[in-house]
Amino acid sequence: MKKGLTALLSVATSLALLVTACSSPNKTDNGGATNKEAAGGDQVTEAGVFPITKEKTTLKVMVKGSSIVENFATNEFTKWLEEKTNIHIDWEIAPEKTFQEKLNVSLASGDYPDVLLNMSVSPIQQSIYGKDGVFVALNPYIDKYGVEMKKMFQQVDYVKDLITLPDGKIYSVPQVNDCYHCSLGQKMWIYKPWLDKLGLKMPTTTDEFYQVLKAFKEKDPNGNGKADEIPLVGAINGPSSTLDLFLTGSFIEKDFNLRFVKDGKVQVAYNQPEWKEALKYMNKLYADGLISPQTFTQDRNQLKQMGMNPEIPITGAVVSQNQTVFVDVDNARFKDYVSVPPLKGPAGVRSTAYNPYAVSNGQFVITNKAKNPAAAFRLADLLLSEEATLRSTIGRPDQEWVRPAQGELGVNGKQAAWKQIATFGKLQNVHWAQSGPSLRTNDWRLSVAVDEKNPLELLLYNETKNNYLPYKIDPSKIVPPLFFTNEQAEELATLEKTITDYRTEFFAKAVTGGVDIEKEWNNYLGTLDKMNIKRYLEIYQQAYTQFKTKK
Repeated sequence: MKKGLTALLSVATSLALLVTACSSPNKTDNGGATNKEAAGGDQVTEAGVFPITKEKTTLKVMVKGSSIVENFATNEFTKWLEEKTNIHIDWEIAPEKTFQEKLNVSLASGDYPDVLLNMSVSPIQQSIYGKDGVFVALNPYIDKYGVEMKKMFQQVDYVKDLITLPDGKIYSVPQVNDCYHCSLGQKMWIYKPWLDKLGLKMPTTTDEFYQVLKAFKEKDPNGNGKADEIPLVGAINGPSSTLDLFLTGSFIEKDFNLRFVKDGKVQVAYNQPEWKEALKYMNKLYADGLISPQTFTQDRNQLKQMGMNPEIPITGAVVSQNQTVFVDVDNARFKDYVSVPPLKGPAGVRSTAYNPYAVSNGQFVITNKAKNPAAAFRLADLLLSEEATLRSTIGRPDQEWVRPAQGELGVNGKQAAWKQIATFGKLQNVHWAQSGPSLRTNDWRLSVAVDEKNPLELLLYNETKNNYLPYKIDPSKIVPPLFFTNEQAEELATLEKTITDYRTEFFAKAVTGGVDIEKEWNNYLGTLDKMNIKRYLEIYQQAYTQFKTKK
């Protein structure tokens, strides 16, 4: 599933990143190797011709680890890619749980590889390290070799604007994933057999949801005579699996990044009175034993272990973009988890975040360590092709997917273009599990054949259309993807990291009872003020005003 706007706008960088960026020992003139290569010394074949290099070439690549990719080095897609391009990849795996820390330390220390793959390199990092020549500007390579990238610009006309910095330079090949169900991805899933057994209806309000969770805890819905039910649980990573997303939409409207626009002004949700009420509600759930404490410490792998508990179901409600995060598609429980529509809060708020931007930026970044940046770019460009997209996200033709027969219809009701014949979400070594660049338009995604054996896409489409679309936030209230000047980026690098860390820490303490919300709220706001959240919002406002002016 798409990583969405969170990846696009992720700006969490360490103070060490900022200090090093401002005095980088790797600073070169205009992107290091760019000058040499753009001058015509490219060691690659012509655009669109394969293999990419006549002689075997090696690229050192850092990739975010994946819980469902067994081994990137021996992966079937990697083998296909290396054979087609004549480029060998020397992998460095960043831990999935702490990949941002790994990225920050690597950039700050100067110990980074030729390519950063699926590392969600933020616009701020691109601006800082692009200016210092650590990242290679891709513009000349796009002009000369961008076969698939130019097609992408034509098919999705807003992509180029969203990946171009204010100075006109592009430092990243993106992932485009116009995923309908991801655009409204802050979902919650509930185990319907438990509702049915206890004679409960689908909750529609926060009060009804409380009563449902309480019944899950006290009435032994799994019938084993033990108090082992987990009413509500999430994780610290995984798509939309943190607790601060779904339930807060019952108290305040916000976008995927907990921001919103009101009367033309950029604001954050987490310093509003309504956020305080959301914290108090979740604290009540936690105090009554309805939220698993592991929600604040476990990763998605541990969450899945809960969902897949072999003896008997133990999880009642789970916050997540889709069920595959916590249960396999071919597991008997998969279809029994149904989506919970946004809940109406005490003040009548009932909303869900909406992400109309299908671009995940920072997916493939070439550094000045690359001896053959033209080859690295051409490999990235290949990843955007339909063949590579199918292989990297689904698997091998005629093994994990096939071309449908004439008359087979897609989710969109038209002739299907492809048909998935293997389930997604399990540990495998066939594809990259959507890591890195790929091009999946809305038309392409919905052209998948309807298949009872692989119902995920159709199920998510219907659940999203019926239960979330009616409650989406007005697009005019969404803070769009923004780029910043070098000066703004350097200032934000520190502000964003400090504020985000503190906000996340306070959220966990408030929900779990580590602080008295009523007594500490003003101190919390005061601390955010001391962290200069006013300046943080000013910078966003300046960039937002510039964005609106350009439109």
